This record gives sequence, structure tokens and C-alpha cells, in this order.
Amino acid sequence: MQEFRTLSKILQFILRIFAPRQQQDEGAAKGMKITEALFAGSSTTISERPKQAFPEFAFIGRSNVGKSSLINMLCQRKGLALTSSKPGKTRLVNHFLINRNWYLVDLPGYGYARMSEAGKKKLRQVIRNYINLSPDLVMLFVLIDARHDIGQVDMDFLFELGEGQIPFAIIFTKGDKLGPTVLSAQIEKDKAAILEHWESLPPVFVSSAETGMGREEILNYIGQVLKTLQEENKQ
Repeated sequence: MQEFRTLSKILQFILRIFAPRQQQDEGAAKGMKITEALFAGSSTTISERPKQAFPEFAFIGRSNVGKSSLINMLCQRKGLALTSSKPGKTRLVNHFLINRNWYLVDLPGYGYARMSEAGKKKLRQVIRNYINLSPDLVMLFVLIDARHDIGQVDMDFLFELGEGQIPFAIIFTKGDKLGPTVLSAQIEKDKAAILEHWESLPPVFVSSAETGMGREEILNYIGQVLKTLQEENKQ
């Protein structure tokens, strides 16, 4: 199995600068609020993205991981991202302009079984075109269902991100579906599985679209990253 004992330079930068600062300067990014969330457009290729450039924070996961519900919870807009009882409805790259200074990007899910091979191939192309070519992608949040062991499909996707030097964080979803003790044990089990192949863990969050768990932590993290980027641009 492919090993990633050395993190990419980009991911090392993310871990060194963003994650420690989040822990050490607790409260530094407090108050990160979403006051406005506007749909800015859908695309299948980079050339179709919104013309106005802002930092992009993208969200992706398996097709039944609860991505749309999480996005709606983060923005506190129930109908912002389309939710459906049938997973795999997101087929486009959807940009939402947040507070007029960054984009939340809703990506199609991966690993959806109930689709033709041609359909799967097309979705893979849409996803890879964005994550490999978007010049404004700052962070890719990979969503994983907290109720289950991390699957090979998820692990393969993380390997691909490592090879492509794509900075990412992990959000465990549906954290309300397990009791605190069982949830903690499952998260630690999944972390251990990741560390079998990675030298260090990326930033990790636990969330629930039902209770709002993780909302403040995720938004404050995004706020700290934006602050760091602004400071870097001033130098």
C-alpha cells in the first residue's frame, strides 16, 4: 500500500502555521460570523468559475456523508445547498460567496455506486479539474462519516490529495449519531488508521448538522486562515 511518510510542503505549511495558531491563540479568530451567503454560480470546469477571485474553501465527501446539510448548518441557511433523500445529487461545482470576501465551494461527492461508469467518469473529471487547477483553492475539507471506520474509498482519495499536494482538513460528520464515548473511540480509531500511512494528521473537526456541533470551530479555523493569508499578502 502506498505510503506517505513525508507530508507535502503545502500541507506542512498548513499544519505548522494554521493548526498551531488555532490552538495557541484560542479566541484570536473568535467572532467569525457568516453574515451573507450568496450563490455565485455553478461550473464543470475552471474556466466557468466566477470571475471575481476570492480565497476558496471547498467541501467534498462520499455522496451520503451529509455534505449539503453541513454547508447549510455552517451558513445557517436551510436551503442554501441542495439536500436530497437520494445521495449524489450534486453534479456541479457550486460557488457561494460568503461575506463578500471568500467562497464556500460545494463539490460533487465521490464513491457513489448507483451511477453509470460514464457518469462516474464525468464526475471524477469535474472534481479533479477543480481541485488540481483552481488557483484560489486554500483548503479542501474532506467529510467522513463519524459512525463508521474510514473506508478505502476515502483513504484512496486522501492519498490522491497527498500526491497532488492539495492542502486538506478532515471533518467527521454526523457526530450526534453516537454517544460521546463511542464517538471519541471511533474518531481515534480512524485517526490511527490515517497515521498508518501519514506522518502527521491534518486538522480534524467533528460536526453535526443536527446540533450545530463543530460549527464554531470550523468557521473560526477558516477565519484564522483568512487572517493569516491577509498578513502574508501584506508582507
